[in-house]
Parts: sequence; C-alpha cells; structure tokens
Amino acid sequence: MLKALNKLTAPKSVAPERIIQFGEGNFLRAFVDWIIWNMNQRTNFNSSVVVVQPIERGMVDWLNGQDCMYHVNLQGRQNGEAVNTLERIDCISRALNPYSQNAAFMALADQPEIRFVISNTTEAGITFDDSCKFTDAPASSYPGKLTQLLFRRYKTFNGAKDKGLIIMPCELIFLNGHHLKACIGKYIELWKDDFGADYEGFKAWFYESCYVCATLVDRIVPGFPRHEIDSIREKVGYNDNLVVQAEIFHLWVIEAPENMSLEALREEFPAEKAGLHVLIAPSEKPYHERKVTLLNGPHTVLSPVAFLSGVNIVRDACNHEVIGKYIHKVQFEELMQTLNLPMEELQQFGADVLERFNNPYVDHQVTSIMLNSFPKFETRDLPGLKVYLERKGELPKGLVLGLAAIIEYYKGGKRADGVDIVPNDAQEIMDLLKELWATGDTQKVAEGVLGATDIIWKESKQNLNEIPGLTAMVKSFLDSIESKGMLETVKSIL
Repeated sequence: MLKALNKLTAPKSVAPERIIQFGEGNFLRAFVDWIIWNMNQRTNFNSSVVVVQPIERGMVDWLNGQDCMYHVNLQGRQNGEAVNTLERIDCISRALNPYSQNAAFMALADQPEIRFVISNTTEAGITFDDSCKFTDAPASSYPGKLTQLLFRRYKTFNGAKDKGLIIMPCELIFLNGHHLKACIGKYIELWKDDFGADYEGFKAWFYESCYVCATLVDRIVPGFPRHEIDSIREKVGYNDNLVVQAEIFHLWVIEAPENMSLEALREEFPAEKAGLHVLIAPSEKPYHERKVTLLNGPHTVLSPVAFLSGVNIVRDACNHEVIGKYIHKVQFEELMQTLNLPMEELQQFGADVLERFNNPYVDHQVTSIMLNSFPKFETRDLPGLKVYLERKGELPKGLVLGLAAIIEYYKGGKRADGVDIVPNDAQEIMDLLKELWATGDTQKVAEGVLGATDIIWKESKQNLNEIPGLTAMVKSFLDSIESKGMLETVKSIL
C-alpha cells in the first residue's frame, strides 16, 4: 500500500526561508531546487525556498498538497557508468499564488532573512509591459511583480544596504540578468510618480544594493516519467504525483554582477563548495558560446545526417561505426577549434556532451531536433564555420556536409527504407526549398539556399555564396547524396 507524500508520512527538514523562486515547473524543481537541497546537505547554506507561481494558473496547489516534497529521478551516464538515482527533495517550504494570495506574496518582502530571487518564467517571461500598473495586485509581468516586491522591501527596511537581494534568473536567454535588470529599470521609471519622494532613493538602492546576475543553465529535464511512474512509486513507497525525471549532467554558470565580487558571491552561494557543477565566473559569455557550439551545434548537423543514413535515435547515431566518427569529427576537429577557452576544458566538456548524447535511458529522436533546422544552423553552426575558415584557411567539411544534409532533408519525399521525410520550418522556407528542388538542378538549389538572406539567413543578412568555396562544396555534397546516398557521402569525408 503506497503512502501519501506529506509531513505526516515523511520527515521534512526545516530551514529559514531565504529564497523566493518564481516558477514551479519541472526544470526549476529538478535543477535549482535539487542544487539547493544538495547545498543544504553538504554546506551550512541552511535555506528553504518559497515558490511563487508566476502566472494565474499553475501547480502550487499540487505542491502544497504534498507539503512541497517530491522525488527527482536522475538518469544517464557518469564516467562511463549508467546511473539511475531517486532522491526526495524537501527544501521548498511553501508555494504561493500571488493572484489569489497577494498579501502573502508581498509580505515576503518583509522577511529579513530573504536574500535570493531565482526564476524561470520561460523566455517570454522577461519582458517589459507598459500596461502594468504599480497598483495591480499583482502586476502581470514577472519583472513588474519583482519591482513591486523590491519597492516594498526598500520601504520596510528603510533602504538598508544589507537588505538588497541577489537575483539569479534561469530563463534561456543569453544575458538573461542584463535583460531583467533593464526591465526593472524601466518599471522604476514608469512608476516614478507612484514612488513619489522615494523614487530617487529606491532607484539608487536597487542599482547599488541589489545584485542581478546573468546565468546559463544546462540540464535536460524530460519531466514527469509517465511510463515508469508505477515502478518509481513502488520503489519510493509514496504516491508522489510530482516526480520529475532529469539527466545526471548539470551545469549552472552564474556571472558575478559588476557591483559584487566573485569571492563575495561564492561565499553567499556556496554551490561550488558543495562539489556541484556550478561555476561563479566573471562572464557567462564563453560558457554560453561553448554550450551552443559543442552541444547544440553537433545536434543540429548530426540529426539530418543520421536520419538520412537510416538512424533514428541520437544514442544510436553516437554508437554507429560511421555516424559516430562523423559526430566526433564535427565536434572535436571542427567546432572545438573555433572556441577560445582552454583546450583541456573544451575536450572535457565535449566528452561530457557525447556521454549525454549516449544516455541509455533517453530515446532522443533525431527528428525532434530537426524542427526549424535552418535558423538553428545559422545560430549554432554558421559562426563556427566562418571562424574555422578564418583560422585554418579551409572549409570544415563536416559542418558543410551537415548543411547539405539539411537542404537534402528539406526536399522531403521518402528515405531509402520507405520512411517519410517530413521537414518542419517557417512556411516561407518550406516554399523556397520546394521551388528550388523543383528545378532538379543542385547548382540552383545550393545558390538559392545560400543566397536567401531575407528568408533563411535573417540574423546574419549575409549571402553565403560569398564565402569562398562554399557553394561548390554544398553542390558536390548534394550531388553525392543524390547519387551514392548519405552514408557513402559521410564515409568520403572521414
């Protein structure tokens, strides 16, 4: 008989509420709250989290129904070994809905121990909405709610410098903290009449005594383990409705803000001391580039190459005698050569990425990565292609073959084994590729795709036919794929 999961049936640790967390979804619970739970276990961090639901409908009732406890199931490879763990996370003290509990939400500002604000409100969450009013209860946008909370704290503690907050957004936006700080700055200006005589003082307190960090987060979180939930519940002995499954790998890069030293931030947030893969660094930019280049970059080109070679799952692509070598070539011999971090560090990260791709517990379909392949190639692989050419004086064949494979994939039709090829992208891109392939001329296809500055290469606005040798190489790969097939074409560059 399974027990309900609550404080009566399971021990729950108690610690001062020092963290406000905007967001209650799978990612924050399997990443941030798991990290805080580990920090509590391994250091004197001794902190609990108050969760705030950022939108009107959410999961706080589910969380409170289990006294904010749940299990995290980590799966993957670590040092070559398959790992499958289950841990009960109990660092969340309570969960609030600011739309129905606004007084309780605003009262968080009055708690002297509160020191951190963490969020993941999706990429769309960090936005400035000038229709928000200071008197809204609460403001609809996340930065608006946070500004209301900060002003209340400023008033409660008379602008005390040590009552500022350390704010660490986890939204998947490059320089997320810079965007959030800019949004709060706009709300301070928008509501200056509401602040009245406190406007100047509050503004100075925010910029001097609050610390907004840019961060980079990295952990794949599939979420609720629908297929294994019965066996997981049997194992833990509880009827847990909030189990969250994630890969074993985790990385959190936190950029120290300009008004706080690295040492001070490490002292206050001792995640590194807890032995976790958390880096407190002067800049998150090189790590952002590393992740986009060495994780997302290979993903983008391995997917069409693997699929058109008859391989459907990322793990199988890694273990394939030909495609596996192709992935290694793209990652270690090409993309890795375009970055500026120490080579030893890059090689370790590259090895970690391959271990993640090779996760025995996740059947990651290559077709799921193929959505919007052209914009992905532009942001993840094109910069590396250009830097490689600049540094080595030649084009990276693996990346160019990946681009040709995307173009071939967008032709549609059927694979050699009869499986349908179903590309999925913006309609204007789909129409262009259909039109180009209808000519039956690979030269026109190559030139048309590489020259589509207004349709495909919108970010860089560059006619890629101007890159020396690229058009000819794309055409020759397309000819080879059409005549010999993808697998033989891959073999020709290894």
